[in-house]
Amino acid sequence: MTTKELKIEGMSCGHCVMAVKKELSKIQNMIVEDVQIGKAKVQYDETKVTDKNITDAIEEAGFKLIN
Repeated sequence: MTTKELKIEGMSCGHCVMAVKKELSKIQNMIVEDVQIGKAKVQYDETKVTDKNITDAIEEAGFKLIN
């Protein structure tokens, strides 16, 4: 399992936090440890979860992954 802190652009409120958490939680083989305004901490299996999966989930929530 890999632990990563994601920097996310465009989040400004609790609704944003919930939207990101909801989309990241849909990814199989990922554990969402924490989501705050502007960042999220996740654990995932690198062999099953790609950077594109993560980027797509954050974009689906309406935000942009910075790193």
